[in-house]
Amino acid sequence: MPTQTSGMPIDLGIDLQKRQEIAEGLSRLLADTYSLYLKTHNFHWNVTGPMFNTLHLMFEAQYTELALAVDLIAERIRSLGFPAPGTYSEYAKLSSIDETPGVPKAEEMIRLLVQGQESVVRTARSIFPIVDAANDEPSADLLTQRMQIHEKTAWMLRSLLE
Repeated sequence: MPTQTSGMPIDLGIDLQKRQEIAEGLSRLLADTYSLYLKTHNFHWNVTGPMFNTLHLMFEAQYTELALAVDLIAERIRSLGFPAPGTYSEYAKLSSIDETPGVPKAEEMIRLLVQGQESVVRTARSIFPIVDAANDEPSADLLTQRMQIHEKTAWMLRSLLE
């Protein structure tokens, strides 16, 4: 992973190797978040059935939150001195969330979004050991906030299936 091309060295109190490991983990989180954003937006457009209005509005709130999150994650990667991935091909390589072909029924959309939310939580949690070892509190704070949001959203979506 190349560093940013600035003539001025970065001295945040975290060595280059650790910053790179954190940036690589955050890049996976960014890819998962963007993939979940795209899936959620797709489902917002294409949901049908008796729960249409509820799901249409819920999915809109969720993809809007995800759109803001990708910016925060990408900016943290940049703050660490690395370029943020920003193409579909990079996201496809980095993401743990698979695309969903076709248009599933509303209940399956909910299940797939629960799985996506939980995937993002697992990715965020997997980065914590690296962040903790580097005493990178800003990244730890970002991960904690992302996990809280995704865990709550997964719970809310799961509640619709009961």
